[in-house]
Amino acid sequence: KLSTMKMLLSLIALLSAALLPRADPSTCYSRMLSLSREITESFKELQTSRAADSCVEMLPRLYLDIHNYCVLAKLREFVTYAKCERVLEGSELKQKALRLYIMMISYCRRDVEFLTDDCNALENPILPPIEPS
Repeated sequence: KLSTMKMLLSLIALLSAALLPRADPSTCYSRMLSLSREITESFKELQTSRAADSCVEMLPRLYLDIHNYCVLAKLREFVTYAKCERVLEGSELKQKALRLYIMMISYCRRDVEFLTDDCNALENPILPPIEPS
């Protein structure tokens, strides 16, 4: 009976440890970074999806680097693009871009450091090298 009680207490302790909140809460910076990556990936998926009609193909390119000052203009351009309101995925993507823009100009403006203002880099991103297989 004592060993069963020890096992039960061990199990409760293990489950309690697993349910504790993360020790490192997300920061404004980490939320901006993850949202920018999510938007970039969603945009790539939208460009290749079946929903991509002529209006989606005309959307401004959306490669985001939150350390590039030009990203603010890129987000503004994307959010204000008037076409594609009828494509649900396009509207959802614009909402995410608007959320990121608002985070960058208000809530998190002190948490991001702009390392460059190279607008061309947002049009023609430098891709990481492909490792040989």
